[in-house]
Amino acid sequence: QVQLVESGGGLVQAGGSLRLSCVASGRTFSSYVMGWFRQAPGKEREFVAAISMSGVRTHYADSVKGRFTISRDNAKNTVYLQMNSLKPEDTAVYYCAADFSGAVRVGATEYDYWGQGTQVTVSS
Repeated sequence: QVQLVESGGGLVQAGGSLRLSCVASGRTFSSYVMGWFRQAPGKEREFVAAISMSGVRTHYADSVKGRFTISRDNAKNTVYLQMNSLKPEDTAVYYCAADFSGAVRVGATEYDYWGQGTQVTVSS
C-alpha cells in the first residue's frame, strides 16, 4: 500500500508560478515511477509529466513542455511539479500517481496508486 498526499495548489494569475508537492509513504519511494495528471471540468484526466525511479528520465505532455518541470527527492519521499508561465487552460485538479511497473507511462489506467488531488486555478 502506498499513500500519496499532494499540496501546493492555489489561485494564481496568468504568467505566475506554483510548485506542487506529493509526499509518499508506505513503501520505499525509490521503487516506483511517479507521474502527474490533471483533470479540468468537463474534460478527461490527462497526462502531465512522469519521472523514473532514479529521476534521470522524465517525460512531459506537449502542452507543458518548457513550462513545467518534474523532479523527485528520494531522501524526502517527495515528487515535485514546478509550474511556470501558467495559463488559464492549466486550471485543473492535479493528481500525483505511483506506478510499480518500472516504466515511465502516460496512461492513467497504468498507474497503481493515486493522491486526492490539489486544485490549481489560473486567472486571466
